[in-house]
Amino acid sequence: MALAELPLATAEFLAVDVETNGAPGEECELTEVGAVLVGGGELHERFESLVRVTRPLPRGIQRFTGITQEMVADAAPPARVLPELARRIAGRVLVAHSAAFDRRVLRQAFDRAGVDWPDPPVLCTVALARRFAPLVRQRKLTALAASLGIDVEISHRALADAETCARVFCALFGRLCANAATVGEAIVLLAPRRRRATRRGPPPGRLAGESVPAGLDLSGLPSAPGVYVFRDAAGRPLYVGKSVSLRTRARAHFQPGAERAGWTAHAAVVEHRETRSELGALVLENRLIKALRPPGNVRLRRTDALVYLRCRLDIPFPVLEVARQPAPGLGVTIGPLRGRASAVELMEQLNSLFGLRHCGRRLRLRQHPSAYGQMGRCLSPCLGDLDPNLYRRRLDDALAVFTGSDDGRDALIAHLEHEMRTASDARRYERAATLRRRRDRLAVLLDRLGGVLRATHARPRLVAASAPGAAGADAFWLAGGRLTDWGELPDEPPELERRTGAALARAGRPGATAHVPPDEIDEVRIVSTWLAHHEDDVATLTLDPPPDGARLARFAEAAQSA
Repeated sequence: MALAELPLATAEFLAVDVETNGAPGEECELTEVGAVLVGGGELHERFESLVRVTRPLPRGIQRFTGITQEMVADAAPPARVLPELARRIAGRVLVAHSAAFDRRVLRQAFDRAGVDWPDPPVLCTVALARRFAPLVRQRKLTALAASLGIDVEISHRALADAETCARVFCALFGRLCANAATVGEAIVLLAPRRRRATRRGPPPGRLAGESVPAGLDLSGLPSAPGVYVFRDAAGRPLYVGKSVSLRTRARAHFQPGAERAGWTAHAAVVEHRETRSELGALVLENRLIKALRPPGNVRLRRTDALVYLRCRLDIPFPVLEVARQPAPGLGVTIGPLRGRASAVELMEQLNSLFGLRHCGRRLRLRQHPSAYGQMGRCLSPCLGDLDPNLYRRRLDDALAVFTGSDDGRDALIAHLEHEMRTASDARRYERAATLRRRRDRLAVLLDRLGGVLRATHARPRLVAASAPGAAGADAFWLAGGRLTDWGELPDEPPELERRTGAALARAGRPGATAHVPPDEIDEVRIVSTWLAHHEDDVATLTLDPPPDGARLARFAEAAQSA
């Protein structure tokens, strides 16, 4: 009997999770695989193995997963691990969280190792949650598990995530069985809904085999990193793109097999600007998209979904609030955050944890505490007998998560875990369970803002990056969590010293703010993500305290010769 015809209630499932080196496309390598056998709604056999890789692991990935270069260097090669995994997959349904990614990584690893891919039926727990737990907004594995009452102690390791995925699958398995009798019916039920087909093919007046529009000359583009801008005959920008090879990428838009965007039919002129590094091209692309707002680019244009968590300090017993603008005058601003609902949830969590006011800026005196005060989730300054200094200390503790010089996230999580242990020792188990749920939810919320927080609290530094074969290098001055200056690394020491001083002055007073302007948030994410994956490929000089001219000159000389 084919697997698709098996009754769903009696089929065996293998929940699988993979860890990788974080590289895109063909450079992506498997570093660890974990699998858990599921049958009858219960977890059975486990399998896990590290996998040897051919490329060095980026430091950011090592910190993120806990898998070090030494661990994968001594691990079994893919040709030894994958046949054992194939044996376990055979005759079973593969289950994974965001299954398309895991399946692609596994199939690529199987092909690279010369091992036959079993090609099993696949079910995705994200699709399962979307169908049978529609009120759960966050469908990342840890958040989804928490919403289903599943404890998660370890994440970002293959076997631990495979077990969490298996438990999520078991929690929703009954609902799946109630709507699908066989494996095949379950696959059809969870298949992505197809959007209404749009018209494809060449636009009016274009032949199907036509490539570059007449009059558009791409021969002047170099095979170097940089940014290109397509414009129409009137000079209006149509599309901004970047590449480590300008000529190859620009021509790819007009290849016969490429999916044509609407703007390609109107492209008449192409401009370009070279950079010395891939990071420089990423930064320049982001800035040009925001400045030119071309119709062909959508992803990096909008900032209207961003909000701030802010606190105005010029009112009695200040409150946290969510707004689209930073706090005016005397105040503290954190963010921006992408998504108002997440920002409001984070604000409510902090209010309840530290006993801050949940009401508006205007403080009305009451004879009796509010509902939050009666539940012990507010210090109740509205009663008129609260010491303002006590309230301010609580407020400072809440804001220290974002404005302190250390990692406030870890300090907050440690504080909650201490409170959990204290409640448990006092046999207040319901209180301990509540604190545990709050800890898990705060960890998820703070991780979303983690890139901005880490960048804001990072020490100022000068980074030099270059592309293979490029002459010279790009310099990036990072201070106050922002890219305060960038461009080609100056050859003259006085110019390098002048720009370094100006970049540090532009960052403002250290620790004065923890917010990033809305139009710079994408840039912060682009730079921090790229550096996390290329730490070994760049030269870095710490600018705290500011280095003298001799140190800057030695740094520039070493970066230019690297």
